[in-house]
Amino acid sequence: MKKIKIAVILGPTASGKTALGIEMAKRFGGEVVSADSMQIYKGMDISTAKPTQEEMQGILHHLIGFLPREKSFSVAEYVELAGETVRDINSRGKLPIIVGGTGLYIDSLVENIKFPDITSDEKVREEIAGDMEKYGVEAVFEQLRKCDPETAAELHPNNKVRVIRALEVFRLTGKKLSYLKAQSRLEPSPYDAVLIGLNCRDRQRLYDRINKRVDIMIENGLVEESRQVYESADMKTAANAIGYKELIPYFKNECGLSECIDKIKQETRRYAKRQLTWFGKNAKIQWLMLDEFDNKEKIFDYCEKAIANHMIV
Repeated sequence: MKKIKIAVILGPTASGKTALGIEMAKRFGGEVVSADSMQIYKGMDISTAKPTQEEMQGILHHLIGFLPREKSFSVAEYVELAGETVRDINSRGKLPIIVGGTGLYIDSLVENIKFPDITSDEKVREEIAGDMEKYGVEAVFEQLRKCDPETAAELHPNNKVRVIRALEVFRLTGKKLSYLKAQSRLEPSPYDAVLIGLNCRDRQRLYDRINKRVDIMIENGLVEESRQVYESADMKTAANAIGYKELIPYFKNECGLSECIDKIKQETRRYAKRQLTWFGKNAKIQWLMLDEFDNKEKIFDYCEKAIANHMIV
């Protein structure tokens, strides 16, 4: 079967993925498919840096803002829905352009990982979550290290949703999630992907971009958006989003606003570092170092050439 050509634009937060993806969609007649685990939710616009209608410039964007905040959404569901979207875009003669920074989403889609159909057990999940509350996140993460060190190595201890799911799978099946993932990679991928990664040779340049973007988010109303989410009944998902949980002490009058903003910047920089660690394991990524270009057009032209070369192979 002929593989579907796709372009993937990935990288850490604040690296300019959105703008580059839109520009490539304009140049190649493409549509954007988001690969961001937080942009999928409704009402979380500023904190997740969703592109505005003006920024989209008429380019169709998929898998953005379609899910209520109280709903959970698994990687398996993302792979299925993104796959349907990619096939639809391709069937209309358009180029699917995957844009995002959630490495697990991107790898799972591009490599066509088939997740086993393991029904979630709410009782088991509540037990694990209860252990987190009682003994602490690190203690529960240590359980995962012991039963599935491979999966633990890929996760941050604070990624409670993924940690709980990995332990849930092990308790329900007696098998490591990493083993089940390995089994799921046996079917060939239907995609022929070119992966373009954005980064800065000088890490401080990336951190400066992050700090600046947080300042812009504050100007655009992040505090107000966060307060609205905080006061709603569906804070569960948003609690995992950087930009919300760091402001809770401010809303409780436990901390000053400037201190909370500094915390947002710090946590965002840490998140970017984790993203780069994840992507650094993928030798197929063609890295584009932003600080080696003196203007945006040269970045666009470089990326266009890389995608064009892939399309004719």
